[in-house]
Amino acid sequence: MGSNEDPIAMPAHFNDIARIWLLNIAIVLPAYAAFAFGVWLVLWVLLRRPLASRKIREDAPPNRQLITEFLYSVRSVAIFATISVAGAFLIRGGFYPLSDLAGHWGPIWFWASLALMIVGQDAYIYWIHRWMHRSRWYRRLHRRHHLSRNPSPFSAYSFNIGEALLMTAFPFLWPLVIPTPWATSLLFLIHQIFRNTLLHAGYELMPARADGRPWFDWMTTTTHHDLHHAQPRYNFASWFTWWDRWMKTEHPEYRLRFAGAARTAARPHGGPSAPGA
Repeated sequence: MGSNEDPIAMPAHFNDIARIWLLNIAIVLPAYAAFAFGVWLVLWVLLRRPLASRKIREDAPPNRQLITEFLYSVRSVAIFATISVAGAFLIRGGFYPLSDLAGHWGPIWFWASLALMIVGQDAYIYWIHRWMHRSRWYRRLHRRHHLSRNPSPFSAYSFNIGEALLMTAFPFLWPLVIPTPWATSLLFLIHQIFRNTLLHAGYELMPARADGRPWFDWMTTTTHHDLHHAQPRYNFASWFTWWDRWMKTEHPEYRLRFAGAARTAARPHGGPSAPGA
């Protein structure tokens, strides 16, 4: 019994998949590489001496680690692009009517939806991240990232395959329930890459107040995330400190360590006396 399917349709279909995949690679990979290499070049090479007092750890990771992290990050970008292919077909299938609707709601909702998406991702990552650490699947999902005990700008997307899949799920799930204009996607992506790279930068760039606290204490800093790599049972948050403080998972010496990295003479406000890592 013969098939009624057009024999030309399948090759064209696969060509379309390849085109979407390559388009995503062409957008995300250069963006990631630009931020990772840019932060490394500026902080670790050009400004290494002027910023020496703001380096969080005295030792630097070996070159072998940097190369390995970059290669695993490239693999994660390839996984992101693969999931984006599925997302593109969901869009074509009409699964995102809320995003089409939100595109007509004007600039106020555009910026509000971007802020909501960033806050939503922060909550998503906190709970997924915390679960991965307490899950029997830790070695399969998250261990690769923590092999970077002394992180670098190239550590940002050095993930196990499972973690890469979990991280890329959010931007496809969120617009299903929250009206989010398509145009916010690029800004959301830039924010994610920029913040994630800085969290692993190895240098504390956030200014400190006179009492030793960060100027924007509700935002995570490089010190905040670096402490997580040193002691993984603390500091699961990505962009904001809220969830760690609400759930009592912030490192007890975070503010003291931040003040030390920022080279602030004053004792941090409410500085703890807990033992160090």
